[in-house]
Amino acid sequence: MAELLVLYYSVGGSVKRMAELVASGIERVPGATARVRTVPRVSTGIESQPAVPDTGPPYAELRDLEECAGLALGSPTRFGNMAAPLKHFWDGTSLLWKSGALAGKPACVFTSTASLHGGQETTLVSMMLPLLHHGMLVMGLPYTLAELNATRTGGTPYGASHFAGVADDQPITDAERSLCIAQGKRLAEVALRLVP
Repeated sequence: MAELLVLYYSVGGSVKRMAELVASGIERVPGATARVRTVPRVSTGIESQPAVPDTGPPYAELRDLEECAGLALGSPTRFGNMAAPLKHFWDGTSLLWKSGALAGKPACVFTSTASLHGGQETTLVSMMLPLLHHGMLVMGLPYTLAELNATRTGGTPYGASHFAGVADDQPITDAERSLCIAQGKRLAEVALRLVP
């Protein structure tokens, strides 16, 4: 059984819902299973985060990356970039980089933005950069997916995306949902081909 890590950070819930959809896509592939993890908010020193989240998936540990056969990484946009808590997590992966633990594993990225032109593609690319430095095999979404050509909201060849609205109140559209699931399936299928 190939276990794929779905690692995300979410504030309003849209990225969390996307992570669930990506995980469901992984689970649709025989021989693949999803391990869903999140990261805590970055502490400002005034308040501290609990060691274990009150609800939802556990916080990610480096061993989650070591043990996975592939990775789906999700973040909301922050001025066209990944959110600080996710960046903070990646900044702590130097030991994995030195050992080459992630080299050769497939990876993909997904995001949600408050506005339609709020930096979806730049955020996706920003998430790809540490993955490339780790030697991961970064995958996007092919235009053979009809939803990629038809969507009027989120969806890019760089990865699944969602237009959430300023209040994070826009539901995930049918096209966005399909692309999240397709991305999870594609990641699992590639990971299974690469597993010896």
